[in-house]
Amino acid sequence: MTTPNPPSPTPADWLSIFALGLIWGGTFMVIAFALRGYGPVTVACARTTFGALTVLALLRLTGRHLPTSAAVWRSAVPIGLLSTALPFFLLSWGQQSVPSAFAGLSMAAVPLFVLPLAHRYSDEPLTRRRTIGFALGFAGVLALLGPAAVQGDAATLARLACLAAALSYAVSSILTRRCPPVDPMALAAATLLVGAVVLIPAMLLTEGLPAWQGLVPGVAIIFLGLVPTAFAALLRVNVIRSAGSGFMTLTNYQVPLWSMGFGVVFLGESLPGTFFAALALILAGLAVSQTGRAQKS
Repeated sequence: MTTPNPPSPTPADWLSIFALGLIWGGTFMVIAFALRGYGPVTVACARTTFGALTVLALLRLTGRHLPTSAAVWRSAVPIGLLSTALPFFLLSWGQQSVPSAFAGLSMAAVPLFVLPLAHRYSDEPLTRRRTIGFALGFAGVLALLGPAAVQGDAATLARLACLAAALSYAVSSILTRRCPPVDPMALAAATLLVGAVVLIPAMLLTEGLPAWQGLVPGVAIIFLGLVPTAFAALLRVNVIRSAGSGFMTLTNYQVPLWSMGFGVVFLGESLPGTFFAALALILAGLAVSQTGRAQKS
C-alpha cells in the first residue's frame, strides 16, 4: 500500500533544506574536533543523548508528549536505530581514519540509495531517468572508494563505514515517510530517545563514563547534540512529512560542498583529485534523477 503523493514544497521547506545542508555540512568538522578528546562511541552517544534531552525538554515546554500509539513506536524504534544510533557511530568511527571531507562527501550517496528503496517501498517509482542517475552516482561512489577498496585496510573499512551510514540514513528516510501520522517533534524525540537507550550502555561497556577533555572537544560534543542532532532532527522530520523523502535528499547537493570547504579551511585537509571526480559523478547522478521528479517517464 503506497502513501499519497507529497505536496509541492513550500518556501519554508526550501529554507529548511538550505539550513540542513549548511548544518550537516559542518557536522563532520565538529565530529573531528570532538574525536580529539573522546572515542567514537562516546561522541555518538553524547550527540544522541544531548539531542534527546533537548527535544524532550521542548516537548514539555510546548505541552506535547511522546507518542502513545504502538504503531508509531513500531516505526520509531527502527527509525531511531537507523537515523541516530547506527550512522552516528559509523561516522564517528570512520572519521578516525578518513578526512571529514570524505565523510561529508559520502553523504551525497544518500539519495542514490533512496532511489531504489523509494521505488520499492514508497511513492516514487524508479523511472528510466532515475535509473540513469543512479548508475552515474554509483560510479561516483566507486570512484570515492578507489582501487584500494579491495585491500581491506583500516582506511578502506572507514570509507565503507561512512557509506554504510549513508545507506542507514536512506532507509530511515523511507521509514519516516511511511510512519503513521504523528507530531514531528514527538517523532524526533522518540527516535533520539531510542538512539540514546542503545548507545548509553554501549558507551559504558566500551569506553566508560566520559570526563571533560578540554574546551574544544567538550564544546564540540555538546554542539553536536544541540544543533545537527536536536534542531536538525526536527527540521528533517518536518521536511520529509511535508514534502517527501525524495525532496529531503536535496540537502545532499550541499553537504559535500560545505564539508569539503570546512575541512580545507578549518582542518587543513588536502583533497585528492578522486574526491572531485567522485563528487562530479555523484552530483551529476543526483541532477539527472532529480530532474526526473518533475517529469513523467
